[in-house]
Amino acid sequence: MKRLIACLAIAAIAAPALAQQPTTLQELTTKGMVMEAGGMEIDVTYKPDGTFTAMDGQVTGKWRIDGEKLCTSSNFSPAEECTAYPVGKKSGDSFEITGAQGTATIKIK
Repeated sequence: MKRLIACLAIAAIAAPALAQQPTTLQELTTKGMVMEAGGMEIDVTYKPDGTFTAMDGQVTGKWRIDGEKLCTSSNFSPAEECTAYPVGKKSGDSFEITGAQGTATIKIK
């Protein structure tokens, strides 16, 4: 019985260390991002219901995650486009992506 209690205590202590870190896309869609492209900075907010807004609500759309790709469609670009994102990024990180609209710098809020 003491051995079982000791094993449970060790498991409880180790569990947080073994917890999976959020993916780049989980960070991005939870915290939002600022995209810099064409000399503009665009603030994008993602909602848990699979929708997003940008440019003070002028751009609205839907999003979904497909592996390491973020797939979006919007009133600006109705056809769904999927863009690959690098792995291991977190809040505060910046990186470049290349999609159908060209290259942009992304900063996760």
